[in-house]
Amino acid sequence: MKIKMTKKIIILFLIFIPLNSFALIEVDITRGNLDPLPVAVSPLAIDEKSRKSFEKALKKKNIGEEISSIVENNLSTSGLFNPLSKDAFLQAPDIANLKPRFEDWNLIKAQALITGKVNYVDDKLRVEFRLWDVLAAKEMMALAFTTVPSNWRRVGHIISDKVYERLTGEKGYFDTRIIYVAEEGPKTQRIKKLAIMDQDGFNNKFLTLGNELVLTPRFNPTSQMVTYLSYFKNLPRVYLLDIETGTQEVVGDFPGMTFAPRFSPDGKKIIMSFAKDGKSDIYTMDLENRIVERITNHPSIDTSPSYSPDGKYVTFNSDRSGYQQIYIMKSDGSDVKRISFGNGLYGTPVWSPRGDLIAFTKLHKGKFYIGVMRTDGKGERLLTENYYQEAPSWSPNGRVLIFYRETKTNDKGEGFSAKMWSIDLTGYNERQIKTPTDASDPSWSSLLSN
Repeated sequence: MKIKMTKKIIILFLIFIPLNSFALIEVDITRGNLDPLPVAVSPLAIDEKSRKSFEKALKKKNIGEEISSIVENNLSTSGLFNPLSKDAFLQAPDIANLKPRFEDWNLIKAQALITGKVNYVDDKLRVEFRLWDVLAAKEMMALAFTTVPSNWRRVGHIISDKVYERLTGEKGYFDTRIIYVAEEGPKTQRIKKLAIMDQDGFNNKFLTLGNELVLTPRFNPTSQMVTYLSYFKNLPRVYLLDIETGTQEVVGDFPGMTFAPRFSPDGKKIIMSFAKDGKSDIYTMDLENRIVERITNHPSIDTSPSYSPDGKYVTFNSDRSGYQQIYIMKSDGSDVKRISFGNGLYGTPVWSPRGDLIAFTKLHKGKFYIGVMRTDGKGERLLTENYYQEAPSWSPNGRVLIFYRETKTNDKGEGFSAKMWSIDLTGYNERQIKTPTDASDPSWSSLLSN
């Protein structure tokens, strides 16, 4: 199967970064949306000639406003920023970009200001933007990007990432994609397709036709490669799919039931579990030589393995203690340790990209929770609870989790739905991610650009 997709490469040109500019702005990334930073995102200025060229090329009336709206939306959904209403702005975009009147922006209580301009140059999109510290009346950052016009949405995401990083000290997560299982139809006859979209829900594409059941898609940490599980003639198969080229290949047919394939941090192995003879063990496969190695051998159900970012350890869930709990072990299967000891059943552990936390699903007293704990099992925090929710996946900066949530049906089996949600580590900034169909089993990509 080959899916035609166009690979788009964005070219970045650094025009100016003042090294001696220290901002007075401080964003508290530990407090979620309790005290978001007031930020003004001015529409990007555009001359009339460029406006007409972009309108002809992209069918967009004002690409400058469109890009600034993406930045505004990204910063808002992070929960750390409060984009101010454009109705309150006192300066026109072209004037603000050249030299902001900081007293005007102080008047509307903006602490940070984003300005810029858009030009149509040699059939390319050129965007310049500046980040200003309003309180200090200083420029904090200035960058320019040149790319094909169709990449305009990515430019908005990249600007968002640069602003986020400059103001928080952490990498952003906006120039990313999410792969998931798109679901349609009644609960007993669901059609499931592989789908992908930008992290803000735009550019949604279906990658499979829905004639085969697909489960647990997972991104390669180092590339736009995806592994997932599909059933061909009722037999489980693990697939690799190159998102950029659409090339798909079968990793292998495996005996018994196969669960939750996931990449190693270097992208060279897949780790998964096989169920056979009433038990389930964890295996790895080297993608170069296709050698399969079993790393657990226990008369229990070991499943949902996930590597630590350095590849030295694996977390998984197992019922070897009598009921489902979270364990860690060395990547060769040795030194197995149980780390969860709270009430309830624990599952789907996923190691944070920063290495400091493990996210999990917990079932306790009929409620499902998404939570995090330290890698020694201490510091357990439950971020959200609901009737049914599962499968957390980390943003590449380890700040946000995406998962899916199902609704309870009535006595007639009506009202079922599955939707994707996100929540940050504070537990305060929870939001639904809109998709054209029901959605489950999300996986977050790495940053498309650095």
